[in-house]
Amino acid sequence: MKEKKLSSKTVYTGRIFDVLVDDVELPSGRRTSREVVKHKGAVGLVPMLEDGRVVLEEQYRYPAEEILIEIPAGRLEEGENPDDTAKRELLEETGYLADTMERVLTFFTTPGYTSEKLYLYVARGLRKAESKPDFDENIRLMEITVEEALDLVEKGKIKDGKTIVALLYCKEHISCG
Repeated sequence: MKEKKLSSKTVYTGRIFDVLVDDVELPSGRRTSREVVKHKGAVGLVPMLEDGRVVLEEQYRYPAEEILIEIPAGRLEEGENPDDTAKRELLEETGYLADTMERVLTFFTTPGYTSEKLYLYVARGLRKAESKPDFDENIRLMEITVEEALDLVEKGKIKDGKTIVALLYCKEHISCG
């Protein structure tokens, strides 16, 4: 089932990702091309407060053209370990530090066209610190129960895939409740 890469051409190099067009040979021997968004990877976090509520954020997402409710998340910097990225993003976006950060899932976000792998964490033992959002981030925090968040999913108010995965994981696993 594996495809063999015959050649690769970078057609775009950006700050967040690169776009490649690869010529490949299929198992049948036929040739075709694949367009690939090459991404360094990202983390997503479920910050759990002592009372069981989770910290979510609202922010405007330009490609979606709307304000979305999401778990805190961010991309890995060049050579950065996902564990370090998770700690950095938690502080930057929420203003919290965590006593424990448990990696609970790793998955591809959209493997049909991107190499982005997302590392999902649950953060516990939160302590308030000073948030340090990136210059282009405008984030509003919200603290709600997992059940309330899942109700927002069912009502179509939470539309972000990584957030839905994270909330469903929390509903099904004791480590999140």
